[in-house]
Amino acid sequence: MRTRVSLPVAIAIALPLLLAVTVAAIAVAARVQGVGAPPPPDTGPLAVAPVDSPAAGGPECQSLLAALPAELDGPDGPMPPRPIAEAEQLPGVRAWAAAPRPVVLRCGLPRPVELTPTSALLEVNGVRWLQIDDGLPEPVQVSYIAVDRPVYVALTTPVDAGSGPLQQVSEVVRATLPATAVAVR
Repeated sequence: MRTRVSLPVAIAIALPLLLAVTVAAIAVAARVQGVGAPPPPDTGPLAVAPVDSPAAGGPECQSLLAALPAELDGPDGPMPPRPIAEAEQLPGVRAWAAAPRPVVLRCGLPRPVELTPTSALLEVNGVRWLQIDDGLPEPVQVSYIAVDRPVYVALTTPVDAGSGPLQQVSEVVRATLPATAVAVR
């Protein structure tokens, strides 16, 4: 004995299935075409605002910059170097392409005013860093300032860049700049 399904019941069963198959097909097509994927990081020259960097041209910064790796480890693979626009006017600056914002290193900065006797410091690979976020309710970038070396070095990264850039830069800072006491005042 065969049971016949009425036309309204068949439509009620078929429409949701058809809708699910259509949505799945659109999602697969969008993924294949890259729709909704984040844009690739910009690799063109980066305009960097000049800041007070009294020791940027000194031997410590020159030594550090020469030892930096060409690429940094990022959450989605290697981050290539990014050229600095007007680099001759910014001797202590290096950058790497990351999305949505680049990773930027500055060497030779003055002592950060945020460094106090009660500042919490983060130690990574033998280097002590002062962590400062951008002050937004949900920060989009964070800066780490090496505070136990003869020159201050700042590394600014997007918050979702992971720990790879800080670990790599810490290795280079430790290898090229001797440790010193933290000067809080």
